[in-house]
Amino acid sequence: MTDVNANSESKLTKSERTKDWIKPPKAIMKPVGRAMAQFKMLRDGDRVLLGLSGGKDSLALLVILKHLQRHAPVKFELAACTIDPEIPGFDPSPLKAWVEKLGVPYFYEAEDLVALANLHMKGDSFCSFCARQKRGKLYTVCRREGYNVLALAQHLDDLAESFMMSAFNAGQLRTMKAHYLNDDGDIRIIRPLVRVRENQTRDFAKSADLPVIPDNCPACYAKPQARAETKQLLLEQEKKNPHLYANLWTAMQPLIADDNHAGAADLNQEKAR
Repeated sequence: MTDVNANSESKLTKSERTKDWIKPPKAIMKPVGRAMAQFKMLRDGDRVLLGLSGGKDSLALLVILKHLQRHAPVKFELAACTIDPEIPGFDPSPLKAWVEKLGVPYFYEAEDLVALANLHMKGDSFCSFCARQKRGKLYTVCRREGYNVLALAQHLDDLAESFMMSAFNAGQLRTMKAHYLNDDGDIRIIRPLVRVRENQTRDFAKSADLPVIPDNCPACYAKPQARAETKQLLLEQEKKNPHLYANLWTAMQPLIADDNHAGAADLNQEKAR
């Protein structure tokens, strides 16, 4: 089942939206600004769709991007999309009213991913299957609604954990990229929080009273997860070495940078002129 609710123009007045405005702290905006500049994430005329799960990270990123839309020299459009997996105990629908207060166009897609997994999942974890399905639906919304950039809310802790898990379990040096082009070459993916720590988004979400939707997926919590174990390992190491994440950031630079021509479209346009 698909439920789409796109509000290109908020029903709330400008004054009503203004009183609900949230200003992100400088401690977060500074690393976001550095990441944006380092990886050239935003360009004039971009239409950005944020994957809004309802977790602390994606909610924080929505507020950050809305703030940048008002103050950054680059002019871009912004919308958000929530994929509701229809899992019992997880209800992101309250996000609709909150996003409307921000005056951000919003798309809400619902599909029974557990039923879909039972039909099509083969030799994979439900979490991996769910993540792929959500990403695919976000791509679909981008194409259907004309958005050329997909913003995701993974932060530095996520990148470090992925890096360690890849090395430990697969013998490969890999992690998430900050800015890249999808395989079909029509959507750029950006991760503006790659220099932000998880405790920063957690503290911001709490202090700003963001409407975090508790993640209550039984498949994710049925047994200890490798990512949770890796997270704990890194946090324990950080107690001994306060520069751990700064060092990991430096070590991951060749892996984070684009390697599949996220700027190819711009380059081709320049050559055609």
